[in-house]
Amino acid sequence: MLEVEALHAFYGKSHILQGVSLVVGDGEIVALLGRNGAGKTTTLSSIAGLIQSKNGAIRFAGRPLQDLPAHHVSRAGIALVPEHRGIFKLLTVEENLEIAARKGSRWDMKAVYGLFPRLAERRRNGGGALSGGEQQMLAIARALVNAPKLLLLDEPTEGLAPVIVDELRSAVAAIRDAGVPVLLVEQNLAFCLALADQSYIIEQGRIVHHARRGEFAATEDVRERYLTLG
Repeated sequence: MLEVEALHAFYGKSHILQGVSLVVGDGEIVALLGRNGAGKTTTLSSIAGLIQSKNGAIRFAGRPLQDLPAHHVSRAGIALVPEHRGIFKLLTVEENLEIAARKGSRWDMKAVYGLFPRLAERRRNGGGALSGGEQQMLAIARALVNAPKLLLLDEPTEGLAPVIVDELRSAVAAIRDAGVPVLLVEQNLAFCLALADQSYIIEQGRIVHHARRGEFAATEDVRERYLTLG
């Protein structure tokens, strides 16, 4: 589905990604883990076309995406839910969804309200009146109504209460089960271990570890080395 090969990316003169390679297969949730500043968000932004990468390759369903602008990447079926969520706070929940909806999407209003019942209850509320967890649900729902073939999630559980994290975990699993693969950047290791079919660890712009489900859970020494603080 998605192949990233030897990707390099820069912020100004700062060389952030230094040969990142990863694969997201059909029907998979893939976790990209690492400490703050390791290059996780830059990887997602490069895939989404928000940062023009240099060298390497990005292919989606066999189609090269490198150097395409973000709106072309979106039309190809890749949807990014950014860390800041980016919802329109002056619009209602329903208006946020309506302006993003793509005709023929299997994820219509009924489907996303079924996935996130809280949004159905608050569909007339302004985006700015929602809690942080509800805003995250809205950001994901807005991406879904645009009929994505691949969903990129950047830190979806950051700052959220455990009960909301549990709801999001169930929702992300349901999205995968409905046929939409997910590339997930997340600091919550338990969240990733519960969901990910594959896990990659990035450190200083390089992939330093890759394992499939079960294998990654058993590599406590690797997690201690690359993911813990101090």
